[in-house]
Amino acid sequence: MAKAAKTAIKTKDAKAAAEAKNWTKVIRAVRSPKSGAYTFKEAIVHKDKIKEFLAQK
Repeated sequence: MAKAAKTAIKTKDAKAAAEAKNWTKVIRAVRSPKSGAYTFKEAIVHKDKIKEFLAQK
């Protein structure tokens, strides 16, 4: 599951604001082998590497 930033970045540097839109917060559910409960791993990943992050074990 990936969520894109919907609000505009408020900065004086337009180039930095454009670059910030290329990053996405990704949340992945990970099952604990010991208890069987789910935990969530969150990371801010570049939009080109989202599939690689979700493919990790």
